[in-house]
Amino acid sequence: MARSKKKRSVKTPVPHQVTELETAIADVRESRKPSPRTARLIAAGLPRMAQKVAEEATEVVIEAVRGRRDAVIGESVDLLYNLAVLWSELGIAASEVWAEMDRRQALLGMAEKLPKDAEEGALSLAGQ
Repeated sequence: MARSKKKRSVKTPVPHQVTELETAIADVRESRKPSPRTARLIAAGLPRMAQKVAEEATEVVIEAVRGRRDAVIGESVDLLYNLAVLWSELGIAASEVWAEMDRRQALLGMAEKLPKDAEEGALSLAGQ
């Protein structure tokens, strides 16, 4: 039996923890808040930020395979932190990510990975 796609017109708010993290990262960037770890990551640049995202994603995978639920939660927080730093470097607001999730929810019935043909179409539209 096919499931009907649920259409949502209400925007999902960005969780307050993510917006607080986003603000804290901006404060470090503008030297309003000390955070040596975040400052070092920002200073290291985009390639290092991307590497940290990949490392944390790998750690999530390793802990999941091991069946270590609490470790997956902790590594997921690390992954979200590193994603937020990367987004900041690229000028991406968390609200943009959540808006894309809402768009996919409306399109597919859940905020899942887009089919390859839909991704290619989205990319060609973005380049216009």
